[in-house]
Amino acid sequence: MNNKIKQIAIPFILMLIFNLGVFYLTHGRSFSEGLSPHVGILLISGLIFGPYGAIGSAAGNYLCDLIVGYSPASSLISAIVSFGVSYLAYKLWYNKYKRRAEGTRPKLNNTTNIILFIGIIFICGALYSLLHGKLLYILYPNTIPINNLIEFRYFLNFVNSSIIFGIIGMWISNKTDLIYIPKPSKKEVNEKLYEILGILLVSTLILTVIIDYWITLDNNIVIAEFIITTLILFAYLSKPINVDVNPINSKSIPEEIMNIFHLTVLFIIIMGILISYDPTVIIAIEELFQLDFNEIVPSIMVLIDILLIIFIIPSISVLKYIEIKVIEPILSFSKIEDFIHENEKIESDKLVSIYSDYINKETEIGTLARSYTDLINFNNNYIENIREIEGEKERIKAELDIATRIQAANLPTEALKNENYIVNGYSKPAKEVGGDFFDYYQLNDDNLAIVIGDASGKGVPAAILAMISQFTIEQLLKSELNPSKVLYSMNNKLCENNSESMFMTLWLGIYNKTTKKLTFSNAGHNPPLVKENGEFKYLNIDSGIVLGIINDFEYTEEEITLTNEIVAYTDGITDANNNNHEMYGEDRLLNFFNEFKLDNDPIRPLLNDINDFTKDAEQYDDMTLLYLKIK
Repeated sequence: MNNKIKQIAIPFILMLIFNLGVFYLTHGRSFSEGLSPHVGILLISGLIFGPYGAIGSAAGNYLCDLIVGYSPASSLISAIVSFGVSYLAYKLWYNKYKRRAEGTRPKLNNTTNIILFIGIIFICGALYSLLHGKLLYILYPNTIPINNLIEFRYFLNFVNSSIIFGIIGMWISNKTDLIYIPKPSKKEVNEKLYEILGILLVSTLILTVIIDYWITLDNNIVIAEFIITTLILFAYLSKPINVDVNPINSKSIPEEIMNIFHLTVLFIIIMGILISYDPTVIIAIEELFQLDFNEIVPSIMVLIDILLIIFIIPSISVLKYIEIKVIEPILSFSKIEDFIHENEKIESDKLVSIYSDYINKETEIGTLARSYTDLINFNNNYIENIREIEGEKERIKAELDIATRIQAANLPTEALKNENYIVNGYSKPAKEVGGDFFDYYQLNDDNLAIVIGDASGKGVPAAILAMISQFTIEQLLKSELNPSKVLYSMNNKLCENNSESMFMTLWLGIYNKTTKKLTFSNAGHNPPLVKENGEFKYLNIDSGIVLGIINDFEYTEEEITLTNEIVAYTDGITDANNNNHEMYGEDRLLNFFNEFKLDNDPIRPLLNDINDFTKDAEQYDDMTLLYLKIK
């Protein structure tokens, strides 16, 4: 079943239920005597389901009138009037109004829509009651004495039932997709003409009431009133809808507030209806005021409606005040969402102009407006600073890339091989640049210098100290081949102007290929591994102290006969951590070299072993390795 059939069928079925149901429950009362809730179905059907709802409710009303005993002619005319009234509710809702920014689906989510809804109820209720009163006057002369009472009953029933069904119907319709939303017509609309027709329709209603009150009616006057009013009604219904309707069914703060208002209104009306039909109340009023029984129920309903008006007028005034003073500023503030984009500055000029209307207010809204303005300015300043920082960061990164290449270029890039020995090394900084370094070079035909060092800290400061030390040692070795004296001079140089108290561990060795003697001196560095009798062990050496701390420190010179291999390293090798915070350690390093039996370069296999141990743990310190193998 498509939506259009549902939009006809639902009002048709509801009309049968409420029209016939109440008719039989009230034992066949007619002419709106007592409660006639079905008239409210007409308004909400047109409002929610448009022309299809108007057809469905009018058709249901026609069938009900035939069943309860009205003549086919009066039933048909009543159905036509009912269709016109139902369709009018739809046309009035989707009309253009100066105080209404855009058309919306039927929702009571602000005071403008509430006032419009009440206005539609009163206009449609007046039309329905007056036209049906005229119809009964013409076709059922026996009702003439109570014609005004009949019209008044119809009006009361229409207003009260329309409010009940309207609030409930709109709430349900906004939970489904059955609501009929018109598309703007492409026809040109003579707004002035239809504005005149609307004024004429309201004027005719008022004039009809005046005429009915002041002069004695006859059939000709009543027929003229009926025809003129009906013609003006259907002339107005020909107006095309040219308003753009926002189909989005979103919730808002005003709607949450209005829901409380709607529940209160429903409670008052339903309690009023229940009270008006309570036998005890009816008997008490009948005895107290000596009213005719037929006048008691309308009188109670009028009293309830008066109480409802007393409640509605100040309530709408308060709600309107809240909208102007609170909701509208908040809605203005919410426009910031359209201006916010990730990693971009907020277009402050447009937003600040929105908030400027509220900045000078001394209320919470003023505080919020000032806070938003400050937030926008602070955000834009922050974004600007971030961009400057990012630019600076990119510049530093580019410079660090250059520094990385410079530092790498200062380290030996290839192994030094000859018929006497092989020497090679490897260094991997924890950051872009590091404080570790190694070096090896021939001092003369007989002597080979090998050096490994580890500056304190990481990054650029440590790298600068390492490069200075590497260059200084190379210069010192040109005039001095005693490692201890080189370290002595090196230490004194580093102690000069060392405001940052930086220091360095360093191991320096000089190998003589003729004598096979390795002369070395140590400045607080890790003892190297030396291979003797086919097995590696840690060389027992004097630890010394680090360079750069104490002036004129005398370093110890030591000497061994090197017949096989020596491996020097920095503590970044042994201190490498895995995710369980376990260190690779000196024992594991010693075991690796004792188990490594190949003649190949051990550097890559060692790095693989360290990677297997650390897995994906972040490298904490610079790692450097240097080895000398005697052939």
